[in-house]
Amino acid sequence: MSNHDTEEDWHEWRRRRVEAVSAPHGPLALTGTHWLADAEDGRLPRVPGHWREKGDELVLTASAADGITLDGVPVSGEVRLTAGRGGLAHGERALALVRPEGEWAVRVFDPAAAARQRFAGIDAFGYDPRWALTARFEPYPRRHGVRVANADGRERGLGLDGDLVFTAAGGEHRIAVAVEADGSLWGVVADATSGSQTFRFRFLRPPAPAADGTVQLDLNRAQLPPCAFSDAFLCPFPPPGNTLPFAVEAGEKAVLTR
Repeated sequence: MSNHDTEEDWHEWRRRRVEAVSAPHGPLALTGTHWLADAEDGRLPRVPGHWREKGDELVLTASAADGITLDGVPVSGEVRLTAGRGGLAHGERALALVRPEGEWAVRVFDPAAAARQRFAGIDAFGYDPRWALTARFEPYPRRHGVRVANADGRERGLGLDGDLVFTAAGGEHRIAVAVEADGSLWGVVADATSGSQTFRFRFLRPPAPAADGTVQLDLNRAQLPPCAFSDAFLCPFPPPGNTLPFAVEAGEKAVLTR
């Protein structure tokens, strides 16, 4: 029994991945994540305006001369912003607001970023139907959090909602995953190829479980985390138990540059 995508579907997924990461404001364009806690007098490096936290909002004070726009309209005065609010820009650069664990930061996505100009594609293993698995989702009674190291060297919380249980390499294995807002799953994993044949760890984004708890787990779609494209991302490392004891010779390997 298999409802898995075909090799043709996988090639289309690969095409969309390259298109997304190389977009003008995609992961390759991230040039900086600037923390408000590190801002001297509310000023961020190479980002105009004055920034301060007020409750659950970030307050930006700027003049028209600063060149910051919100939804295409120049910011002149004070605006209150929430995490995830889009439409903020400085010229061609997009400014994204994030607040992991209550700490505010402004991310700068620059279409002229050097990494974007050097990008030549994503190296990957060829498609192998043996890695298109059927897993079982076992939800936890309640979400629980663990502390894991992040790519910037700091530990942060990671919320997990259940285990994906599957058979591969002659045995049964399980990895802890989170449930996304749309019901799909997300997990960060490593395996015997990590750090040698592939990046240090990779992300899995399986679809939502079926009514009977089964999940299409296509390891051909193991993908590079955002921090493989820019050092300014804060990717979490795999939580305890999410390092598989065998080689997953499937999915994305590394960023190719010219």
